[in-house]
Amino acid sequence: MANSLVSIAVMEPFEGQEKEFLGILSNLYTLMERKQYSRDILLRNRQEPPVYFHIRYWTSPDARQEAHEDPEVHRHWARLGHVCLMRRVHETLDEVDWRNAEPAPRP
Repeated sequence: MANSLVSIAVMEPFEGQEKEFLGILSNLYTLMERKQYSRDILLRNRQEPPVYFHIRYWTSPDARQEAHEDPEVHRHWARLGHVCLMRRVHETLDEVDWRNAEPAPRP
C-alpha cells in the first residue's frame, strides 16, 4: 500500500460524443494494461449521467512517469480532450490505511 499511487478524473463527454469517448477510453485502458502502466476502472454516475469517474491505479511511480513520457499514451489523452470535459483531475492520490490512519502532514 505504501507504493500505491492512484489518480481520479471526473469527465463528462460532450453531447453526441459519448460513444467516441468510451471507445477512446477502451483503447487507452487496453494500452495502459498492455504496457503494465496501470489498472483502470470507469464508473458512471447514475444520478448525473453522463458524468464518469476514471480511477487509475498506477503500477508504480516509475510506470506513471513512463506513461507520461509515452507518445502513444499522449495521443489518446489528446483525443480525449476533443470529446469530453475534464471536470476535475486528482493526479497523485495516496491510498490511506484507514485502520491505522494518521493525520496527513501539512505542506
